[in-house]
Amino acid sequence: MKGKVALACGECGSRNYSTTINNEAVSKRLELKKFCKHCDKHTIHKQTK
Repeated sequence: MKGKVALACGECGSRNYSTTINNEAVSKRLELKKFCKHCDKHTIHKQTK
């Protein structure tokens, strides 16, 4: 089953991105390096609930 999740910036905490993941295949939280428009740089974005 696919689920929609939000990605939050690791530095400022703003939720800039959303994506879908396969909940059955993923056991830990998703982490991607994305651009944060609030920090104005590339940072690690982590999956939120």
